[in-house]
Amino acid sequence: MDRLRPRNRPLFSGFTNAEIEKMEKLLMESRERSLDREFCQKIASSFNRTSGRAGKPLVKGTEVQSWFQTRLQDLPEVPKVPNNESVSQKDLECKEGEMIRNPSELEFEARSSKDGAWYDVEMFLAHRFLSTGEAEVRVRFDGFGAEEDEWVNIKKSVRERSIPLENSECSKLKVGDLVLCFQERREQAIYYDAHIVDIQRRMHDIRGCRCLILIRYSHDNTEESVRLRRLCRRPRS
Repeated sequence: MDRLRPRNRPLFSGFTNAEIEKMEKLLMESRERSLDREFCQKIASSFNRTSGRAGKPLVKGTEVQSWFQTRLQDLPEVPKVPNNESVSQKDLECKEGEMIRNPSELEFEARSSKDGAWYDVEMFLAHRFLSTGEAEVRVRFDGFGAEEDEWVNIKKSVRERSIPLENSECSKLKVGDLVLCFQERREQAIYYDAHIVDIQRRMHDIRGCRCLILIRYSHDNTEESVRLRRLCRRPRS
């Protein structure tokens, strides 16, 4: 399920996307070495030898060190998260001291605090506990770079991935159901939660399901009639 996520947040000045992603990876793998001057200088030298740096100013070791210092302020002191372990919904609702693991058996989606829309999760990077006792997880959204990573509330903004509906599944929908709807606007096209208000059942034809489903978006209470192809259902518990 493709997720469009239009934003215009500026990247860290001076570094390319590839360099930022490389530093994010190194930060997770070698947090204790990230502020070492020699370590930062080696990274800067490796960047300056790549084709992506051609025609651009040379990177200094102090610039790499400064970038790590800034990123470390956002990261909690947690163990390195393994990349290929299975996870269940119970694993996400963790207690203090437990790790958020990257899912392989289940797929998840997370709600962005920037626009309130849901996006597929590529991986879970770290987790932390707020003074209120609530847990947050840092997510990498599928199809987006490290500059779009976000801290989101585990219980409120992380869930098992919604499932696109097939033409034959319209009969499973009923008024009141929670669905994920692809909202198309001139300036953006993204997925929002919605509830079904009414269903006009129609005969299917060669094009597939022709039913009209009236939905009400949860984030602004606006209503819209949509076709089945724009909806995803929530996994059954």
